[in-house]
Formats: sequence, C-alpha cells, structure tokens
Amino acid sequence: MSMRHKVFVSYHHANDQVDRNKFENLFAGKHEIMISKSVQIGDIEPSLATETIRQKVRDEYLRESTVTVVLIGAQTWQRKHVDWEIASSIRDTKLNPRSGLLGIFLPSYPLSSEHTYDPHTIPPRLYDNVNCGFASLYKWSSNPDDVQKWIHDAFLRRNKIIPVNSFPSFERNRSGNGWQR
Repeated sequence: MSMRHKVFVSYHHANDQVDRNKFENLFAGKHEIMISKSVQIGDIEPSLATETIRQKVRDEYLRESTVTVVLIGAQTWQRKHVDWEIASSIRDTKLNPRSGLLGIFLPSYPLSSEHTYDPHTIPPRLYDNVNCGFASLYKWSSNPDDVQKWIHDAFLRRNKIIPVNSFPSFERNRSGNGWQR
C-alpha cells in the first residue's frame, strides 16, 4: 500500500504534545506514510474568539485532510477543541468533505490489564462513531505498516458508513472522571 493520506491529528495539546510530535515525526517524517494537515503550535492566535478559532481550523486545516486521527491520552475526552475537531471532520459539506476517523490510545491512557478502555474516558463523539462502525480504535504502535493500514481503512470507511454527530457540542472543557449523557 503506497497511498499517503492527508491526516489531521487531534489531541490534548497541554498533556500529549510530546506524543503528537513523535507520531508526526515517525509517520509524516521518517516513514512518510501520511501528509500532516495538523495545526502546529503558534499557527492560531489563542486570543481569537472561539468561533474564529473553529472556523480557521475547519477552513484552513480540516478542509484539506481526508482522515482525522485522535490521539487518546488520559484526559483527551475533556477537551472542547478535540470535540469540535471531530465534529467538523465528520460533517460532509460542499466546502469541507467528510474525513475518515480513528483513535489511537497513547501509552499514557490507562488501559486495563485486559487492554480494555472505559468508554466514558474517550471523546464521546469518537465513541459514538466507534459504535456505529464509522471509526476504529487502536493501541499505540510505532509500526508504519500498522498505522498506514489503520489510516487507509478509515479513509475507505468515510463514504461507506454514515457517522453519528448528534452528541451535544462541548461549550467548554470538561473535568471529572468521565463524561455522561
């Protein structure tokens, strides 16, 4: 499989920047299995209005991507920007076609000894899309063949399965031990 997809990476900026850098260095850099369309630190002025930030991410980064990868750390589910990025990437509009979606558990995510996860500690919109078959979840791997297959599979699913985008949008970051409906 030699096709490289344009990938937007969504993650918890404060907690998981090191893992995001490692992911992009490995797979957009060293192994060249993807083309990064992600927001880099300093690309967007944080003092901008919330709606302006959303629009810039949607129109300048997500528009060009074909797959969104959510790097799932211990608190990723709490972040409003992760929720918005997932919601924007799975919408299919004239200007912004739908992207594929997948989640990768980072080493910092507390998987149980049976390698299972608590559904209420991953982004709820991602969880809904795993349940409907639109998205898949994987445990961190440095193997480029694995990651390329995951990305390609998400790319293929994006127009075959209708995603679920009904979870109420986060108005602000959340806290606690897990989300509730």
